[in-house]
Amino acid sequence: MYALVEILGKQYKAEEGKTIQVDLVNQEVGAELTYESVLAVVDENGAKFGAPFVAGAKVVATVVEDVKKGDKIKVYKFHKRKGYRRTQGHREKYSLIKIEQIAK
Repeated sequence: MYALVEILGKQYKAEEGKTIQVDLVNQEVGAELTYESVLAVVDENGAKFGAPFVAGAKVVATVVEDVKKGDKIKVYKFHKRKGYRRTQGHREKYSLIKIEQIAK
């Protein structure tokens, strides 16, 4: 059984017992999070889709780890024959959350 859930404006596939990496959540480690913006729930009996969300469905998760940095992204700007060169780096911060329960 899995659910498609919207967390901070992005969609993730949530399965019970799995850990997923999401954008930084402003909660301390061990905090319980409840998301009611479930787009779809799929189990062995079939699939239930919402318009836009499934009524009565929710996903309960726990924050496992905070501030894990992603891969470095290099941004390079260049204008030929003008002497213009700029380099910038960026690393996105993530949180790891564990999906505890999917209620439908």
